[in-house]
Amino acid sequence: MTCFIHTADWQLGKPFGNISDQHKRSLAQRTRLDVLKRISDLVKEYQASFVLVAGDLFDSNTPDKSTVAAACSAIGQMEVPVIVIPGNHDHAGAGSIWEQAFFLREQSALAPNLHILLGNKALELDYAVIYPCPLKNRSHADDPSAWLRDSEVFRAALSNKARIVMAHGSTQVFQSEGDDEETTILSSNRIDIDRLPMDEIDYIALGDWHGTKQVGLKAWYSGTPEVDRFPKSEENQPGQTLIVQSKRGENPIVKVVATGHLNWQEATFEFSNDDSIEQFARQMNDLLSQRVNEDLLKLTLAGSLGIAATSRLDALIESLEARLLRLKLKNNVSIAPSEDELDQLMHSISDPLISSVAQQLLAQNNQADSETAVIASLALRMLHSAAP
Repeated sequence: MTCFIHTADWQLGKPFGNISDQHKRSLAQRTRLDVLKRISDLVKEYQASFVLVAGDLFDSNTPDKSTVAAACSAIGQMEVPVIVIPGNHDHAGAGSIWEQAFFLREQSALAPNLHILLGNKALELDYAVIYPCPLKNRSHADDPSAWLRDSEVFRAALSNKARIVMAHGSTQVFQSEGDDEETTILSSNRIDIDRLPMDEIDYIALGDWHGTKQVGLKAWYSGTPEVDRFPKSEENQPGQTLIVQSKRGENPIVKVVATGHLNWQEATFEFSNDDSIEQFARQMNDLLSQRVNEDLLKLTLAGSLGIAATSRLDALIESLEARLLRLKLKNNVSIAPSEDELDQLMHSISDPLISSVAQQLLAQNNQADSETAVIASLALRMLHSAAP
């Protein structure tokens, strides 16, 4: 029985273009490098013989040099063979990262234990035989694992070592994920597991799907080891790494270990009255605790608030934007002035103009889902603050 680590979709150098603040964007990018230290710790904890990266080690074929150097340094510190196949992001086409001079120099100097498998040729290790299905283009019309359908490929391995397939793409069970954290696209890199000679295979290490998922008795997606998008469903569990025990002729034993650090969360809140603003504040405090720059939040707000309560909400949102790496906000809260606020605006004896303007703005504020209503609500608040 050999123990190894299955991981994939590191996507080092991911730009996180949806994070507008440059400093926060850099922090998010850094977490994708930091998780490699946790994977290295797992190697030592479980005495793993090797690490498999089933595609997309880099986010593109043009990572910057500092990312390449940091990746090679982290891999070198794992001190066991790290086996990588190209995925759709870092495919092995012409001019790929894998043949660039700077990468080859850093690999040689910092990560001599890093093995990039660019062709359909088995690699025999001390405890296993690896059968790679690398992507040579971003999109393959043919099944990249088709070469393994010939059982003679496996009979050529005379040893009794575990036989492990590495592939990157979609299975027949589901579609692969797109680059945006909220999209799902149909992938052409289809892997037909049912057509593989499963009696000859002991484990299939898959990449491309960003959540941990078992798709066959011997086939698993590890998912990305660091979460990189908002939740899609309860079944999609990113931020994990797999510890696998495999032996020739036996079903694998797989342990799922959480390795992610960032919290990608979703929340909704509907304001029923002005007092609910404090309930919302407590909910946000409970959600984030004392953390800063460790969370990304997709927040949807609805309901209505008075003018003063709306200003309180703005202050809370300002704090959230400061504390979060990213706030993706859908704010559908409308302004509904309280009776006291209406009285102050509509019956301003000292300034009849305020009363007249307030009546017009209130009418415009009631025009749902219009740009006019947004402008009117802002104007109402300014008018309220200026009223005597």
